[in-house]
Amino acid sequence: MAELAKEAGITVRTLRFYRERKLIPPPRREGRIAWYNDHHLARLRTIGGLLERGHTLGGIAELLSAFESGRDVGEVLGLQSAIVSPWSEETPVRLTPEELADHFSGEVTVENLAASMDIGYLAVDGDEFVHISRRLLDASTELVDKGIPLAAVLEAGRQVRVHADALADLFTNLIRTHVLDDILDRTAAGEPPAPHEVDRIAETIEKLRPVSKGVVEAEMSMAMDRRVRAELEEWVRAHGCAEEQGPDGPADTPRTGP
Repeated sequence: MAELAKEAGITVRTLRFYRERKLIPPPRREGRIAWYNDHHLARLRTIGGLLERGHTLGGIAELLSAFESGRDVGEVLGLQSAIVSPWSEETPVRLTPEELADHFSGEVTVENLAASMDIGYLAVDGDEFVHISRRLLDASTELVDKGIPLAAVLEAGRQVRVHADALADLFTNLIRTHVLDDILDRTAAGEPPAPHEVDRIAETIEKLRPVSKGVVEAEMSMAMDRRVRAELEEWVRAHGCAEEQGPDGPADTPRTGP
C-alpha cells in the first residue's frame, strides 16, 4: 500500500480512504501480503485527474458503480477523460514576492493582489505565489511595461474572462447537442455507451479542440482589424477636420483686416 501510494503521489491515509469508499478494487492477497498492480495505479491517477477537473468523490463513486458491472471501467473513464481533459496548454509559474514585484514594479498593491486572486490569476502556496498561466503573466507584464496600469489590465482580464466563458458556452452547447446528446440520454436511462461510441466521441472531441481555438483566434484577429481601422478612420477624420479648420477659422473663409 505504501509503494502504491508513493507511486500515485498520494498519502497512505488517502489510499485507505479511497479503498473504504470502494473507489479502487481490493488488492490480490497472498497470506498477509496485499499486491497492487498497474490497474490500481491507473485508477488512482484517473481519480486524481477527475478530482482536479472538479468532479467530486461522490460523483466518481457513482460513475464507477453505474458502469463497472460487465464493463471495463477504463472505457467509461476514458470517455470522461476525453470530455473533461484540459483544453488549455497553460503552464503555471511559481514566483517569490520579490519576483512578482520585479514583473510589476510599483504596482503590486494590496488592491491589485486581491483583484488577481479574485480573478484566479494568482494563488498563494506557502511563501510563494503561483500564477495560473505563463502566457497571461507575460502579457500582463508587457502591457504594464507599455504604461497601462496593472489595475486596468486586471479589469480588462476580468472582462475577457466573461466573454471567454460565453464563447465556451457556445462550443459546449454545440458539442453537447450534436455530439453527446443521444449518448448522454441513453446513459441516463441506464444504457452505457458501446466501446466504438466511446472511441468515436473521444476522437471527435479531440479534433474539435484545435477547431474551436482556431475559430476564436480568427474571429479575434478580424475583430481587431475592424476595430483598428475604425479607430484610424476616426482619428484621420478628426485630424483632417482640424487641419481644414486652421487656427483662425475654416480654410475657405476669407480673412479680413490688414
